[in-house]
Amino acid sequence: MQKTRYLALLGLLCAALLCPPPGAYACTGIAINAADGTRLLARTIEWKGGNLNSKLIIMPRGHKNTALTPKGENGKVWHNKYGAVGASTVEPRFVTEGVNEKGLNAGIFYFSHYGSLTPYNPAYTKKSVSDGELVRYILTNFANVEETLQGLKKIEIIPIGKPDATGHYATGHWRISDATGRSIILEITDDGKRHFYENDLGVFTNSPDFPWHRSNLNNYIHLSGGETPDKTIGGVQLFSLGGGTNLTGLPGDLTPPSRLVRAFFYLHTAPTPKDTYGAVTQAFHLLNNFDLPIGAEYAPGQPIPDMPSATQWTAVSDVTHPAFYYRTMYNSAIRKVDLTKIDFDKVPYQAVDMDENPQETFYERKF
Repeated sequence: MQKTRYLALLGLLCAALLCPPPGAYACTGIAINAADGTRLLARTIEWKGGNLNSKLIIMPRGHKNTALTPKGENGKVWHNKYGAVGASTVEPRFVTEGVNEKGLNAGIFYFSHYGSLTPYNPAYTKKSVSDGELVRYILTNFANVEETLQGLKKIEIIPIGKPDATGHYATGHWRISDATGRSIILEITDDGKRHFYENDLGVFTNSPDFPWHRSNLNNYIHLSGGETPDKTIGGVQLFSLGGGTNLTGLPGDLTPPSRLVRAFFYLHTAPTPKDTYGAVTQAFHLLNNFDLPIGAEYAPGQPIPDMPSATQWTAVSDVTHPAFYYRTMYNSAIRKVDLTKIDFDKVPYQAVDMDENPQETFYERKF
């Protein structure tokens, strides 16, 4: 029974998280700083293939974990040093985004055609952590980015799914940020080569690699916020038809390069929020622009899953006053888990539904 469940788990992970069809797994991330010093990391998560069965995960201090390898649950063993809260995909152990009690945030974003891991080596079993479990490993072991960088040197990040059509083990890339304001990107390419980049853009999506995205922004140097002034050309008077005409040409499609450019300009033309409340509400409003309709990624005539959205949830991590905010495709109400109010020495490990009553999503006002 345990072996059957394990094989099924590998199949689900490979299908939904590590080897989705092109365009199926699209995430957009932003970072927001408020005038009062609050720092937030926010992101969406998309999957068009079906419900990811995401859970809200409470990770207490001292909880024992054993990482997966292709041979089973026999990889690195660790006990949580820090308590953390996050959201999972496919299975509770695959935490996709979260924040810990020290204000460290981590999340995995799919890295199609570029992410490539070293195949599992049984000789390194006891220091192996699967890529799908890396966010959980980071959140429960480290207090900041620098500790994470040092700690990652001591483990092997391995695949547990099958290789793709090219023989490579596809994976994601990771955004890791802390309360000091530092944010880095980890990308693993070419069968295991690790690359770390300081994320000075404040935004993050999927493929191509981070340096490519950074260079691509040069193609949009002409864009800015505001309205283009009226002008006369050849005796013809021209005028703006609406606000924001300086952003004419901003890419609007669903691809990762276009989403990153759009997120970059929306983020950096937005006013600085004054406090935590303003930052959280601004984060969700900005990410409204990346909410993908479920049918947009399907050709005419293709069957579409019975879901209200391809964007299954949106999350905001406050790394200054550790808290995890989220909303789902079933309920747009913003919910908050305040980590400062959780006793991580006593709270049990929990994996609970992100929506308590998924079908009761409307609040009726009566007069």
